[in-house]
Amino acid sequence: MTKRLNKIEKLIAELCPEGVEYSKIEDLCEVSRGRVISKGYLRDNAGAYPVYSSQTTNQGVFGRIASYDYDGEYVTWTTDGAHAGSVFYRNGKFSITNICGLLKPKGDDLLTKYLYHILSIRAKEHVNAGMGNPKLMSNIVKAIKIPVPPLPVQEEIVRVLDTFTALEAELEAELEARRQQYTYYRDQLLDTVNFNEDTEVRSLKDITVSTESIKWNKASGINYQYIDLSSVDRDTNSITETVSINAENAPSRAQKVVYENDIVFATTRPTLKRYTIITDKYDGQIVSTGYCVLRASKEVLPKWIYYNIAKSEFNDFVEKNQRGASYPAISDSKVKQFQIPIPPLPEQRRIVAVLDKFDALVNDISVGLPAELAARRQQYAHYRDRLLSFPERQKVG
Repeated sequence: MTKRLNKIEKLIAELCPEGVEYSKIEDLCEVSRGRVISKGYLRDNAGAYPVYSSQTTNQGVFGRIASYDYDGEYVTWTTDGAHAGSVFYRNGKFSITNICGLLKPKGDDLLTKYLYHILSIRAKEHVNAGMGNPKLMSNIVKAIKIPVPPLPVQEEIVRVLDTFTALEAELEAELEARRQQYTYYRDQLLDTVNFNEDTEVRSLKDITVSTESIKWNKASGINYQYIDLSSVDRDTNSITETVSINAENAPSRAQKVVYENDIVFATTRPTLKRYTIITDKYDGQIVSTGYCVLRASKEVLPKWIYYNIAKSEFNDFVEKNQRGASYPAISDSKVKQFQIPIPPLPEQRRIVAVLDKFDALVNDISVGLPAELAARRQQYAHYRDRLLSFPERQKVG
């Protein structure tokens, strides 16, 4: 690695000693958007070619159809939603939905892979997170300025960074396989466990207690952490980022108070599976009205509810009962109609303990593969930032 870095430094000193020219994306690339592709369209036109959407899991694959809109090397980005600003390198035959943007270099002086790596840094800096729906629209992307070093420099940078992304991809594939195994095992365990005669099936409404909304007129001068729909990471089911709010700047959707061990499930676009259990870090904080808050009664463990709504059966229930086209949603009352088995507490504790161990192996970044993957990502980010930081060449006159 040291030899490759030295080679890049020598190339920079030789080919661009006075700095690198910066150019706007609109001057470098053709910029376009995808088209509306519904689940019905996927079903009626099933085939081999991938359709990419706003999600980040499975490289953003939304489905596969028999035709394709693009063929070649491109960069795509997510235009809005929780993953706005996420950037992907595409190569081959594919299509994208209307929640994706597309970039194609106009000339031979910009490598598509280099564009991907540089935008992995720059795109997120331009996301507008206001109004609870983050966006990175085409007009903003067009104005982003990026450094464009000579092609030999780009080629060496891509070669180094691709080494890291290849290793990362291998780890991600292995981790995804383990997650699928875990999901299968979790569903089987929850579905086939030998409940005794005391077990009954009850609705979520019957086993949860009432929650409350904040009275902002009585909360003057107090700052809260706000958990909105973009706060929950769908891969790890954990809260990754929040914003600080108070009575003066709170969004209209910031209403629900949550406490440790509450389960929150996003009812807006619910099949995205944004759910988590509140930790002590967010005890007494505020979540969006876009979440259904499930607070366990004394007869059930919070984690028992959590693992049951993680099941494929619950997602099927949600998909069947959601309403709306562009932004489908499901009501809190409908969510609480979902029924789960309630074994005695000792049996709940036993099963939860087993599932907690498996969950840690696929989600805890301090354990096993997740820890190794996190380390690789940090290493990639370090070298990417180091390699893609260029002084801008000053124009004369």
